[in-house]
Amino acid sequence: MVFSSLIFLFRFFPAFLTVYFLAPDRCRNLVLFLASLVFYAWGEPVFIGLMLFSSFLDYGNGRLLEYARGKGSGVLAKAVLCESILVNLSLLGVFKYSGFLPLPVGISFYTFQTMSYTIDVYRGEVPAQKDPVAFGAYVSMFPQLIAGPIVKYKDVARELEHRTPNWKDGCAGVGRFCVGLGKKVLLANQIGLLWERVCALSPAQMSTATAWLGSGAYVLQLYFDFSGYSDMAVGMAEMAGFHLRENFNYPYCSRSITEFWRRWHISLGQWFRDYVYIPLGGNRKGRAVQIRNLLIVWALTGIWHGRGWNFLVWGLYFGLLLILEKCFLSAWLERCPKICGHLYTMSAVLAGMTVFALDSLPQGLNRLAMLAGSAGRFWNGETVWLLSNYGILFAVCVAGAAGLGKRLAGYPAVWALSFVLSVAYLVDASYNPFLYFRF
Repeated sequence: MVFSSLIFLFRFFPAFLTVYFLAPDRCRNLVLFLASLVFYAWGEPVFIGLMLFSSFLDYGNGRLLEYARGKGSGVLAKAVLCESILVNLSLLGVFKYSGFLPLPVGISFYTFQTMSYTIDVYRGEVPAQKDPVAFGAYVSMFPQLIAGPIVKYKDVARELEHRTPNWKDGCAGVGRFCVGLGKKVLLANQIGLLWERVCALSPAQMSTATAWLGSGAYVLQLYFDFSGYSDMAVGMAEMAGFHLRENFNYPYCSRSITEFWRRWHISLGQWFRDYVYIPLGGNRKGRAVQIRNLLIVWALTGIWHGRGWNFLVWGLYFGLLLILEKCFLSAWLERCPKICGHLYTMSAVLAGMTVFALDSLPQGLNRLAMLAGSAGRFWNGETVWLLSNYGILFAVCVAGAAGLGKRLAGYPAVWALSFVLSVAYLVDASYNPFLYFRF
């Protein structure tokens, strides 16, 4: 089940909200937990046991870590932490990278969440959760289960214990959800058709301009698809009394790759910063160690997205750009006109996401060659046809990604229009993909 489906919009979510708000405060974690299990089991009934195992393994690990800390046993605490990390990464590795088993939806997200919990308990940053239902609700919380944002336990620990949904947050959550739904259905799905059309072209039909138009359509689709789901997740959580952190902040307005990754998939970047980069030493041990740490983090970031070589190359590509910026490029970007920094950033992002988009590294490299002019012609009749049919939509998506419609998102009339148009599209839609199901 996905958020942008009629069964979710008109059956599952209204039923959940009705039961959730009628239930006593002390029962709301149970309602959320059970609803999340139903949501997950709708599409992945075989793997619900895997998620429950991962959840309650680390619930038990948290209790053991607190016991070890109370006894002053550092050896036991380290053993429990290592066991938690080893088991979680082994499960992720077997199901995501072996190639022999289907990929459980959301495993990359909930694995990182349970790992962050045990690490934070080990560090003494949070107490262990005593209530298994509350912990289960945290791990399986359906608004962010399949696509994030990745939620650290310490960010919602207080709200798991006590939260009071109110009309103000509820209305804000409704608006956020409707805007996210519109981003997904009205923008991502529509501009995705342009990307699909370009991918279907034969080499003889391609031109350099068509290749750039297709890659531009993909980066816009990816942004509106993923940020739209994040908006819907934040909105639904807000309706239920939780306040999740932002996952996107208009990344295509960035003037450097460093700035871009501070604005794109923020929760993933913060996870790797807090649990990999800083523990390795961050930037505290000299430039050489910092470069090593950045390469490790970005290799892992690429691998986290999938087992193909294109993902590893994609991660290392952005890691190298970040290293270049930290060594000397940032100083030049600060002095140059803003438009130069923006063009550099978007060109680099578009090239990187082109490799990310395709199914294999050779396909990605071939498409990069087309962007560089290997097609042999800059413009052809196919380019004209695509622009005549998708040009206005492309321009609207660019404006939206640049934040030009940000103020409009605050008006209830816009929320209602977004919802009605999205539902009207979904009634007859045959194209409603979700790109991050791949990961």
